[in-house]
Amino acid sequence: QVQLVESGGALVQAGGSRRLSCVASGVAFPNYVMGWFRKAPGKEREFMAANSKSGSVTGYADSVQGRFTISRDNAKNTVYLQMNSLQPEDTAVYYCAAQTTCGAVGDARTYPHWGQGTQVTVSS
Repeated sequence: QVQLVESGGALVQAGGSRRLSCVASGVAFPNYVMGWFRKAPGKEREFMAANSKSGSVTGYADSVQGRFTISRDNAKNTVYLQMNSLQPEDTAVYYCAAQTTCGAVGDARTYPHWGQGTQVTVSS
């Protein structure tokens, strides 16, 4: 059974940083493309970042390019999202997701496995 567990969400000041983690179990982690999404109240779920099975290829939404960095440690079955220069509009529940199909990494529908989410709140 695939399980993804996010952690690291918190209340942070605008301009601050935070690193989210997502630990996978029940999977052969190096076989999965990993992605991060977020959902803010009243908004659609939004793609943030994804990286390839080896971690050598990454992709980002325009809104976070240059501020957020996705990385993974296949030995620890963990994917990270380093978030810098956080702004109030980054407030959301952040989810990690996993897929093996190498489908469109920005499309949430290509990810069959999801974590429960972790809340990030950025105060102004």
